[in-house]
Amino acid sequence: MFGNKVVKNVLMAAMLAVMGLSLQANAECKFEGTHAGNPPLVIKPTDKDTPEALYFLETCVNPYTKKFAADPEAAKAGKKKFGYYSCTQCHGGNAGGQTGPSITDATWQYSKHMTDKGMFETIAGGSDAGMPTWHQQPSGNPELLSTDEILVIMGWLRSMYAGGGDKPWLNEKPCDGCKAP
Repeated sequence: MFGNKVVKNVLMAAMLAVMGLSLQANAECKFEGTHAGNPPLVIKPTDKDTPEALYFLETCVNPYTKKFAADPEAAKAGKKKFGYYSCTQCHGGNAGGQTGPSITDATWQYSKHMTDKGMFETIAGGSDAGMPTWHQQPSGNPELLSTDEILVIMGWLRSMYAGGGDKPWLNEKPCDGCKAP
């Protein structure tokens, strides 16, 4: 039959459910659009998300940022996606700017780009300054980028930063109660 440990766990889960508590951390990243009024940007986890994407959606910290800063060879995966999805058409081949702004220097279009969350919000949901929506969910287009693809591109962009000074995205911490990758 059932062991004593299983019965205790089932009873504890039932008690927590009755009390309205969750067995999982309630932490999740709340996104805002980069549009007038900062409307909510809803990006939900999917069954196709990678562990890195799920971690980001819970904590607002891109695990590729530190990984790619330490491993330029791994960062090339982001550059490949940057070219494949035609980001180069506006931002140039190395993201230094063309018709769109540079995203590797210290002059940010939006100050929120100093965080992984802020940069993700603009890429995923677009902006009033001409950036289209690139994420599959808000666009309703499954042929656009997944959460993980955006994070990989961002990791490469962070590794290419040439603006000097602090790089606060390398010191971002997950929210209280969030899991480490």
